[in-house]
Amino acid sequence: MFGRQDQQGQSWRPKLVLASASPRRLALLEQAGIRPDALLPTDIDETPKKNERPRDLARRLAREKAEAAFGVTGNRPELTGSYIISADTVVALGRRVLPKPEVVDEAAECLRLLSGRAHRVYTGVTLVTPKGGFREKIVETRIRFKRLSSQDIESYLASGEWRGKAGGYAAQGIAGSFILKLVGSHTGVVGLPLYETLALLGGEGYPIHMGWLNAAG
Repeated sequence: MFGRQDQQGQSWRPKLVLASASPRRLALLEQAGIRPDALLPTDIDETPKKNERPRDLARRLAREKAEAAFGVTGNRPELTGSYIISADTVVALGRRVLPKPEVVDEAAECLRLLSGRAHRVYTGVTLVTPKGGFREKIVETRIRFKRLSSQDIESYLASGEWRGKAGGYAAQGIAGSFILKLVGSHTGVVGLPLYETLALLGGEGYPIHMGWLNAAG
């Protein structure tokens, strides 16, 4: 089924809100044939709590982003009853959460820590249903970096690609060449695990296949 039809016989699709300003997450949804009706980026405190595990941090932040966006849609009649998708990505070495650096020294430290080592990426996804229910999924991916030379690090820092990225790197960009091994979800590392996200949406009745029609056109 591709959704109900309205009185004019046109296919009807429920509205979808992406609680993010991330161009990566938007591009991933569009890659899957889904175009959000609105983007609602949220401003929450992403500081880890004392002794909070990386997995739990990713889950909590995704949930808080969804809750914040849900509060906004309640005040916007055109978005009331929308599906809402939010996500957050955490890069960790053991129990140590690496930052989303905004200054070069912080990014350099992340790259030195990751060089030649394995780490884990946790991406939490939260779906708010039209009836206000919350569904959650946490996706874990294991990654091993090659040993980075001084030139690798210096040149990558000069690229600026690291800015604001969890762990100080973007797997979909230049830093993809640093990855020796990836076990898990590549799209999860980029920012939104597509398999799990579409499974959540489809399981709650969102017509995920509607946007596939005439996609080539």
